[in-house]
Amino acid sequence: MTRRASLLRVLVLAWMVLVWVLLWGTFSVANVLSGLVVASAIMFLLPLPRVPVEGRVHLFSLVKLALVIFGDTIRSTASVAWLSIRPGPGPLTGVLRCRLIIKSDLVLTLWTDIMNNIPGTMVLEIDRVRRIVYVHVLDLSSDRAVAEFYRSARRIERLLISTFERNSEWQPSPWYRDPTAANREDIA
Repeated sequence: MTRRASLLRVLVLAWMVLVWVLLWGTFSVANVLSGLVVASAIMFLLPLPRVPVEGRVHLFSLVKLALVIFGDTIRSTASVAWLSIRPGPGPLTGVLRCRLIIKSDLVLTLWTDIMNNIPGTMVLEIDRVRRIVYVHVLDLSSDRAVAEFYRSARRIERLLISTFERNSEWQPSPWYRDPTAANREDIA
């Protein structure tokens, strides 16, 4: 195991112990020790598969991404609130298909999480091989609303790529497997 992987395991263990102590609400030696036991059991008996990380994090782009997500969330919250109290019939809803150019599964998952946390949108299906996602959108009552969804989705995608997947730095992880391969196995 590399030094970086060992450090990551220690940090994950410490994080789980902290969460355990916070759940109990009291910092004590008994809570820390029982948290270590529970966290160790989880890490060694129920290990998560490794997630390939292929790029570097760019802090300026990350801050910009966070601000855009915050703005989109506030704007969408106001829009959903208005749709719920306005007089008249309910909004026209539907599912839109969006093709992404995101390369890594980790960043695709981040995009999906961001879209699911913005009010009025929910990712229903992900075609991992073709990088197509199907998103339920609450308000599709006009061409402008559809265009706004695509504009927001593309902006978040561009910012994620700028933050994590710049072409000059990105390269597949050494243990990455092509999702289109015929004999896919879980990455161990």
